[in-house]
Amino acid sequence: MKTIKNFVLISALSLATFGSFAQTITASASTLDAAEAKIAAQAHQAGASYKIIGARFDNGAYVSAELTK
Repeated sequence: MKTIKNFVLISALSLATFGSFAQTITASASTLDAAEAKIAAQAHQAGASYKIIGARFDNGAYVSAELTK
């Protein structure tokens, strides 16, 4: 059931409408700090800044963020 909820959450975030320079990304890890580090690495690779828009901890940490250039 948790897998289905995660899939629905990620799908909903992927289908949302974004501005021309905004992009939403997600990451998961065993801790919130590790998940945020993955977000930071993705933002750095894209040459963008990020703003965390959601986070939760349920058998692992899940973070979503919006990239802006």
